[in-house]
Amino acid sequence: MTLQNSPVELESPVGHFDYPVVSATTSAEGIIRAAQALTPALAAEASLRDKQRILAHEALEWVRTAGITAVRVPVKWDGPELAYEDLAQIMIALAKGDPNVAQVLIPHFTSVERLRLNGNAEQQARYFAGLRYGDIISGATGELGGKFVTDMTTQLITTPQGLRLRGKKFYSTGGLYADRLRVTAKNDLGDTVSALIPRLRQGVVQHDDWDGMGQRLTASGSTEFNDVAVLPEEVMFYSHAEKKRRNYQPAATQMLHSTIEVGIAFAVLDEAIGWANRGARPRPDSGVERSVDDWYVQHIIGNIAAHAHAAEATLLRAARKVDEAVSGWYGDLAEAEREARLIAASIATAEAKIICNESALRAAELIYDVGGSSATLSANNFDRHWRNARTHTTHDPINHRYRVVGRFYLDQTPPPITMYD
Repeated sequence: MTLQNSPVELESPVGHFDYPVVSATTSAEGIIRAAQALTPALAAEASLRDKQRILAHEALEWVRTAGITAVRVPVKWDGPELAYEDLAQIMIALAKGDPNVAQVLIPHFTSVERLRLNGNAEQQARYFAGLRYGDIISGATGELGGKFVTDMTTQLITTPQGLRLRGKKFYSTGGLYADRLRVTAKNDLGDTVSALIPRLRQGVVQHDDWDGMGQRLTASGSTEFNDVAVLPEEVMFYSHAEKKRRNYQPAATQMLHSTIEVGIAFAVLDEAIGWANRGARPRPDSGVERSVDDWYVQHIIGNIAAHAHAAEATLLRAARKVDEAVSGWYGDLAEAEREARLIAASIATAEAKIICNESALRAAELIYDVGGSSATLSANNFDRHWRNARTHTTHDPINHRYRVVGRFYLDQTPPPITMYD
């Protein structure tokens, strides 16, 4: 399916809703409870959505209404500015219900932090207000054809008619759910910039053509930008100095990616327990009449549970390290201490990713040992957990995380400054 957008911007004066979904007094406890309350609602339709490839528009409306998309808006702009440890718990709850819904929010929260780090005061006032009124900002960054995954050919060029955006993005995660797109491009000078534009602007053509084996409903399809008009105030710059300076956002983003795996591991745990109680039959030589009494099944459930909780604990530790890096970034710290916190956050996040990836993939495989061949029936759709985990864990190749962690402990070499660390 291809969506050719209207020549007229259908843009709200403020945001997605005509009322704010959060304020500076919104509590972390309230938002976390709201996310946890959404878990069973998301899970109830997750398998059907996966089978029939039904995009989760309604589910994203629940998320917006709960105020989840606005939790990182700074207090200065009347947002709750929740800690990353709180956001990690929120994302785990969503990913347990449906990891597709959770992944949609990762480029959104990355965009929120980019605004905080790189946006000017006018941009922050405008876009943070939209976030408080329920906006989702998707990313449009990845392209095909370059030598490296970060290569791009999309351009923001100056014409007699003003700035124009030209190019195509292969990955636009969450784009079909979004109100705005944050499009990464090269300007006339070769600098990397972001254009923050309404999704429905003339010349933006979205394709629902993501055909990965897992995470099928993240709306990660391609987007064309056919001479799209961009206003000067919609351009957010990245200076050369900032490219060379470490900040907390990459570690924060990668930490959030690992919440997907933790959520999947917990979802598999619930499915495995349910299957052991309702569908699995014991072997005649097991000596028991119920699968739940089989020592082998108990061993499998214990294995999944222990690794899921270990992954959660490791992830929340990484989130706390990210919070320390954030407070150091905006606090009055010596540069050496600030850098030390940033490095600690990156290392803790890389360690968490190693553990979380393994936990999700292990759990998604072990579920079949709970109930034998009947667990493989397509009606159960248990394979979606492995497909989702395997697809998402390719986002940042795990072997590089092992290397970064090992080298740091061996000779204190800090992680490279890239979008992934």
